[in-house]
Amino acid sequence: MLKKIYLEITNVCNLSCSFCHKTKRPHKLLTRDEFEILTDKLRGKAKHLYFHLMGEPMLHPLLPDFIEIAESKGFLPMLTTNGSLLGTKGDLLLKKLPHKINISLHAPDANPAFADEAYLGNCLKFAKEASQKGSVVALRLWNLGTSADNSHILEKMHELFPDEWESVRSNNGYKLAPRLFLEYGEHFDWPDPSAPEDDKNADAFCFALRDQIGVLSDGTVIPCCLDADGILALGNLFESDLESILASERARNIYDGFTRRRACEELCRKCGYAKRFKREK
Repeated sequence: MLKKIYLEITNVCNLSCSFCHKTKRPHKLLTRDEFEILTDKLRGKAKHLYFHLMGEPMLHPLLPDFIEIAESKGFLPMLTTNGSLLGTKGDLLLKKLPHKINISLHAPDANPAFADEAYLGNCLKFAKEASQKGSVVALRLWNLGTSADNSHILEKMHELFPDEWESVRSNNGYKLAPRLFLEYGEHFDWPDPSAPEDDKNADAFCFALRDQIGVLSDGTVIPCCLDADGILALGNLFESDLESILASERARNIYDGFTRRRACEELCRKCGYAKRFKREK
């Protein structure tokens, strides 16, 4: 059983951020019938179902319905959002909350929308209300190692949550209040065909196909959540079942390669995130 599945309910986004790889695929939003088909085929394969791979899931008009459908099939729905729509759509989401919400605050220099004073206020207000209603909320600052200045964001957090924050090692951050967390992360480079490639015999590891898979909005199954354009396509869930797709030669080669600590796919050798799993010499 996988730990998590990333199901892309839309690849459309309302922002264009400097830290995002973006995608060249045609824009698409899953229909209700498509979501039913995909979740039926994914049922029992993982507990945590993320409504995100590329795109902004809060743009999808059926998001509350999708949360309810996923829960009825035994999933714990997980949402990752840039937070820019929480001011206008947050109240609707509060009526049908997922199990967990990740709000990617990052930094104002990534996109002018993040520099708007109302943006941060809306995100923190929603985070407080959602956590009080029972959803786990993670406020993410995944820009460590860059020149980004998070001081303004942290100052606002301290104003809203003045009590002493509890350090949480498991998520590399702090607990600000019950079910509400601040998570830090190192900036990383997305896998990109034009990026420099590691040697084929270099030490490499990834949890792709071990604890996660991704499903793009057209049904394409990919090994991980960072294959923005489906370059490592393993099969299509609208045309086949997951067991057959994961038993394919390409999927097995990727899995077995990482077992030997080797990246058999060129894109994997160009992934900045995977570098954090390298063994120290």
